[in-house]
Amino acid sequence: MGIKGLQGFVARVCPDACRTVDLREMAGKHRVDHPDFPPVIVVDAMSCVRYWYTPESWVCGGQWREYLANLEDFIKAFTAAGIQLVFYFDGVVEEKKRDEWIRRRLQNNKEIARIFQFIKTHRKQPGREMFVVPSALPTFTRFALKWLGQKTICTLEEADFEVAAYGLQHNCIGILGQDSDYLIYNTCPYFSIEKLCLDRLVTVMYSREDLCRALGLGLTHLPLFACLLGNDVVPESLLEGFWHKCLVTSPHKNSSYNRRTNILLAVANYISKIPCSYSGLKHLEEMLPLGSDKMLLYRGVESYLLPGQQSPWIPPNVTNCQTFSLQQQTALCQDKEIFQLAKEQHIRSENYTIFNILSNGEIECSNSLEDECDTEIPGQALIYRPARQHIYSVVLESGKGGAYPLVKEWFVYFGNPLQQPELVQPVQPFIPG
Repeated sequence: MGIKGLQGFVARVCPDACRTVDLREMAGKHRVDHPDFPPVIVVDAMSCVRYWYTPESWVCGGQWREYLANLEDFIKAFTAAGIQLVFYFDGVVEEKKRDEWIRRRLQNNKEIARIFQFIKTHRKQPGREMFVVPSALPTFTRFALKWLGQKTICTLEEADFEVAAYGLQHNCIGILGQDSDYLIYNTCPYFSIEKLCLDRLVTVMYSREDLCRALGLGLTHLPLFACLLGNDVVPESLLEGFWHKCLVTSPHKNSSYNRRTNILLAVANYISKIPCSYSGLKHLEEMLPLGSDKMLLYRGVESYLLPGQQSPWIPPNVTNCQTFSLQQQTALCQDKEIFQLAKEQHIRSENYTIFNILSNGEIECSNSLEDECDTEIPGQALIYRPARQHIYSVVLESGKGGAYPLVKEWFVYFGNPLQQPELVQPVQPFIPG
């Protein structure tokens, strides 16, 4: 989900790290340098939905043909340049990132409330400055891209990790998206979807090497740098005291910069002066108020290591633990054949949420465009719950052996504080036979 302020920091303070590039030219160079690898760009589709969905009248939705035409035009522009696209979609919300997912959903609730207040006050819909992506659009987009013949992958882990890994392992030209985590992973180049000029296939490439030069760091410092700024693993709330210490000792403080920019420079300066080793990491962990989870910083750094990569901050005998080897053992579905089929279909974007239910009995639904002040109409999450209960029963075969596993629902609707999942009982459908 990115590092707060890093993208803007690069644009303002490290302009050399923002290079305008011609993707056609890069594809041509790639063919010469790598004749055995076709030019491929891996697309973080969740970052691109806002770029693709552009209707002026968006509150009521319904512009499916227009949206489909935008996707077709997007694909045709790259195809004409001989560039293949691989689209990645989030398939899970990892437990370590659940708190951040909840925080963003509650923030979205406030934004949606402001939209309805604007409509009631002005009797018209707001402009794009208050835009909220329709809740089901990413799901529909997966099937639209498959229908258009594109390779579409739904992840088993956080999407940015799988995107970065795919880009590295398949020698891709680069990653197209809008997530500052792609500046941290040691992977192929990172291209901006926001800056993309489709008719010319020109965009901005963010350079990790130039960012490091501006910060006085090496590439191996970047994962620790991200963790000490606050990310999806290490909460910002634990770092305020550390930031203050860095600011006090930093020689780079600039009154013309905002506080966040000065924090980024001060943290980079601090990191550059400590031993680049596991003992250096342990010293930092002892400084931070990590509570009972003393391995938080360690896990944060490890989360940026792609398959086959190592870090001086982590002992060499420790390999990346991001694996699903225990998934089948803990799954609600103990039929290995069905479980494997659901997993394969999930990855190919041929079903939606079925694998998550079979693997850990958990499902989530993001914000819908609903007016929290209209108490006469319940949220869609509640309206469709009886249907979901029947679906859970069929998917989990609840009637066999009398076992009725509960399904954990993280559904966003007014009045649900999302402090814990709601435990929902599967219900057998009353259908003869």
